[in-house]
Amino acid sequence: MSITAERKTSVIKNFARKKDDTGSPEVQIAVISERINNLTEHFKNHVKDNHSRRGLIKLVSHRRQLLDYLKKTDKARYEAVVAKLNLRR
Repeated sequence: MSITAERKTSVIKNFARKKDDTGSPEVQIAVISERINNLTEHFKNHVKDNHSRRGLIKLVSHRRQLLDYLKKTDKARYEAVVAKLNLRR
């Protein structure tokens, strides 16, 4: 259900803007998207897990806030992240 350390480091490497970058909006959005995808798969088997569903809704909301911030500050970076993650926007 949670993201593995190896998968998280590979996602960070793919979206990092410089070496050891973990705080940029692109990296945060990518890690949150990976967690959202894992939870979505989890809900296919565990339909009644409403406690985890609340966490999923919080993650989606946080990702939305980060995407809005990125769109407001740098539209090109926003479009690159949305295209790379295949998000519907």
